Amino acid sequence: MNERPMLRISSADLENLLGTLEVSFVKLTECLVSRGYSLELSGANAPGIHYNLAGVGRAVIGKHDPIPLMPHTLIVVPPNSAWRIEVEGSNGFTGLRTVDGKSPTADPDNVRRVVAGDDPSLLLVCGYFHASYGASTDLFGGLTEPITEQFDATDQVDAKLQAAVAELVAQEVGSKAMSAALLKQVIVLLLRRSLASMNAWVERFSVLSDPLVARAFAAMALRPGDDHSLHSLAHLACLSRSAFVARFTAIVGKAPMQVLRELRLRQAMDQLKASSLPIEHIASSAGYASRSSFIKAFRKCYGMDPSQVRRNNATQRLQSD
Repeated sequence: MNERPMLRISSADLENLLGTLEVSFVKLTECLVSRGYSLELSGANAPGIHYNLAGVGRAVIGKHDPIPLMPHTLIVVPPNSAWRIEVEGSNGFTGLRTVDGKSPTADPDNVRRVVAGDDPSLLLVCGYFHASYGASTDLFGGLTEPITEQFDATDQVDAKLQAAVAELVAQEVGSKAMSAALLKQVIVLLLRRSLASMNAWVERFSVLSDPLVARAFAAMALRPGDDHSLHSLAHLACLSRSAFVARFTAIVGKAPMQVLRELRLRQAMDQLKASSLPIEHIASSAGYASRSSFIKAFRKCYGMDPSQVRRNNATQRLQSD
C-alpha cells in the first residue's frame, strides 16, 4: 500500500468521463449462503458488481487470494471469471458443503436467486453490466483482476442495488432502464474514489491509469463533434503526436481516430432516436462535413441507414400505443 493517494485523473476530466459513460444492464442475481457452505458461480460475459448486504464470509476468484466479505464490501469481478462465495462453518473454511450455482442462461428481465443452505447468513446482490463509450470502448474491458472497496451504510450503495432488484421484481415499463441507471450510480460512487485512492485497483482501469490520455479521451467523449485532430488531441495531452498515438492505443486498445469515430456515431444514434432533427444537422453536429460521408460511416458501423433508425423508432412507438 502506498503512503499517499495515487492521483490518476483530474476531477474535471473524471466528471466528463462519468457524464458520458453509458451503462447497459445485463442481469441481477441475489446470492444467499448459509454457514458451512460454498456457492460456486460461473462467470458472465460482462463485469459484475457484487455487494455484500449482510453477513461475513469470503470470495474466491480464480487463483487470487481470498477476499474477506463484510457488510458493505464491494467487489468488481472481471468478465468470464468463475468464482465462489464461502461462509465458514464449525471447521472454518474446510469441509464446506458445495452448491453449484452456475447457470448457462439467465432471464435479464427477472432477478435470479441462488441459495446455498437452508438458513442463509450472508446476502450479496450482484449486478452485471456493460459500461462503455462508443461502439466498443469498454471502461472495464481490460480488467483482469478483481477490484475491492469497503463502503459503509452512509454511502447507500445497498439502497441503490436493492432498488434495482425491486425494479425488476415489479416488472414495470422502464425497469431495465431504471436498473441500468441505478447501477451507474454505484459505478460513479466507486470511480469517485479513484481521485484519491490508496488502493492499487485504480491502475487497473486503462483510461484512468494515464491522466494525459484521460484528458484527451474526456474531451472526445464530452464533445465528439468538435474539430478534433491528432494534433489537437496530442496538444491537449501535452504529448508529441507519435507519443500520444502510441500511449492512447496501448491504453484504450484502439487508435484515437477510431475511438473518435465511434463516439461521433454513438452521438448520432442517440440523436436519431431522441429527436426529429434533420439528418444533415445530426451529421454536422457529429463532425461530418457531408451527409453522404456520415451515412456511409453510419451504415458501416450499425448495418443500416440513419433513415431506417427513424422508421424503426416510429414503428415501435405505434406498437406501444
